[in-house]
Amino acid sequence: MSAPVSPLRVVIAEDSVLLRDGLAQLLGMRGVEVVAAVGDADALLAAVAEHGPDAAVVDVRMPPTQTDEGLRAAVEIRRTRPATGVLIFSQYVETKYAAQLLSGGSGSGGVGYLLKERVMDLGEFVDALGRVALGGTALDPEVVSQLFGASRRGSALDGLTPREREVLGLMAQGLANQAIADRFVVTERAVEKHVAHIFAKLGLTVGEGGHRRVLAVLKYLEG
Repeated sequence: MSAPVSPLRVVIAEDSVLLRDGLAQLLGMRGVEVVAAVGDADALLAAVAEHGPDAAVVDVRMPPTQTDEGLRAAVEIRRTRPATGVLIFSQYVETKYAAQLLSGGSGSGGVGYLLKERVMDLGEFVDALGRVALGGTALDPEVVSQLFGASRRGSALDGLTPREREVLGLMAQGLANQAIADRFVVTERAVEKHVAHIFAKLGLTVGEGGHRRVLAVLKYLEG
């Protein structure tokens, strides 16, 4: 996948003024262009429609009910503007709409779900945002764990070995093959073989091209 036009253009949706303005300033310091920073779901949808950003950074709980307005708006963005990457950035793992968010969308935009208290490095956050804008995934391990536990998967996933499931879980977090190899202290070639087996077992053909990695992750997460 080619890199997006520089700088990365994003919309931020966060109801806390301090967090919203602080994140906008921090991203600006890293060369990210924040084209809009809004405080509710309706304003988010309007901003995405107006600016056509590379990605949207969205909190789950927003006015007026402070339940799942942000996540439902993110699902709508995935449905109507699939080229826009969506990165959920929240304190909460909301499983009700998360599977729909992660499996929806057929365009070039990726999807991510990170927990605020677990992001310790701004550079890693910007890298994750860039991956999502390019069509990749960036999922916190805790999010993956809770989503995996929220439903029981059958079909092709049952054919994966325990190690292949571990590899697929790390792929969901956005790790490349070399990073996965480093985690397991094996060669990159060994990881490539695991990934090839995963693709084959999930029925993802060579014709899917570079999107096979994302499609494999979505099969892993959808219920």
